[in-house]
Amino acid sequence: MTLSRTARWVLGAVTALGLAFVYVPLALVLLNSFNADRTFAFPPRSFTFGWWSRAWDSSGLRSALWTSLQAGLGATLVALVLGTMVAFAVQRYRFFGREAVSLLVLLPIALPGIVTGIALDTAFRSVVEPLGVGKGLLSVVIGHATFCVVVVYNNVLARLRRTGASYEEASADLGARPGQTFRYVTFPLLRSALFAGGLLAFALSFDEIVVTTFTAGPGTETLPIWIFNNLFRPNQAPVINVVAAVLIVASIIPVYLAQRLSSDTTGGRL
Repeated sequence: MTLSRTARWVLGAVTALGLAFVYVPLALVLLNSFNADRTFAFPPRSFTFGWWSRAWDSSGLRSALWTSLQAGLGATLVALVLGTMVAFAVQRYRFFGREAVSLLVLLPIALPGIVTGIALDTAFRSVVEPLGVGKGLLSVVIGHATFCVVVVYNNVLARLRRTGASYEEASADLGARPGQTFRYVTFPLLRSALFAGGLLAFALSFDEIVVTTFTAGPGTETLPIWIFNNLFRPNQAPVINVVAAVLIVASIIPVYLAQRLSSDTTGGRL
């Protein structure tokens, strides 16, 4: 389709406006992390690295960061195992209820976070806590895994559909055992999809706050919860900007890698 010059200008202007609406506030957060004025007067009259030093020295921040890393890695591991297994079952086999299974796996990502949180909270209070197991890091990992499974499932399912089963069948015809086929054929084909799905799952878990609010027990504070709890404290506002600035920069890496790996049509190498 060929657009007129006027249409291209209008499309470009609308696109630029949309991008500015998203990225200008992020740029302001980055700028304010160096703003020496505690009230964030704009334009900044002076700049400082003092807020970065305060953020680094905050024991509560470091503890919350470590909790988020543990929760993210745990949820990602669970999502990689379950998402891959379900993707193989749905793509490689035909059985009654196959479409229903696919729908049930995808549903958690579509549900509002508060609905998932309430459901998990009810399940823990009704089933798990009577057994003597209270809420904590494990409950957060389980809660995050419910929606992290979706991104792994989608990535692996898309790769399986793209590659088909011909490579595995050829490997079996040549005498390879199932374990050898998986090691030398299937896994290399899925490697980049697994990595991309894992990156996206970790990113989803790391910044989740709604589900975490319902599944984290007393004393379990992830980084998003720490940010929310300190957001309206005047003395902590500059530190919050520093944390947000770091998260903005750090988020670019997994999103970029996941995008590149997801667009790989050959299975690629890491």
